[in-house]
Amino acid sequence: MLRLRFLVPLVGFLALAGIFLVALNQPEGKREALPSPLINKAAPDFRLTQLHDPNQQIGPADLRGKVWLLNVWASWCVSCRQEHPVLMELSRTGAVPIYGLNYKDKREDGVNWLAQFGNPYVTSAFDNDGRVGIDFGVYGVPETFVIDRQGVIRYKHIGPVTAEALQGKILPMVKELEKS
Repeated sequence: MLRLRFLVPLVGFLALAGIFLVALNQPEGKREALPSPLINKAAPDFRLTQLHDPNQQIGPADLRGKVWLLNVWASWCVSCRQEHPVLMELSRTGAVPIYGLNYKDKREDGVNWLAQFGNPYVTSAFDNDGRVGIDFGVYGVPETFVIDRQGVIRYKHIGPVTAEALQGKILPMVKELEKS
């Protein structure tokens, strides 16, 4: 009886761990399939200080009239390092402006991280407490949103942006939105 009492929680833990491993190892397209209630709705409004200049603020209202990407990132995020070269290359092409949301980070760490790895962002908003990320429904970093000229979220990419995701989904959507 005593062994059974310890065996049941162990089996439950192993089952949950198995489910999480399967979910984490899903192909990229399956991970992106997580629904977002914000698709086709106005991006949450915010005013945050800029990462590099705490005396300046930025928010979605400042970006009305253009199609843009919001990339949620942090210096402590391992996956952000993985996607960073892709964002740097995208920034070099000028295909679409990328704005950052530095999420639950220390200002100094975010600034130093961009100085070390390069800065693909027009600017980054500093979301120290993560409230804006929560408003956007961020599950974890990195996440990237495609936002249209009217400030409406049209797409949410969960996880690191890859060259395949850019070419297959994000850039075609940006081009289509720029036509309208």
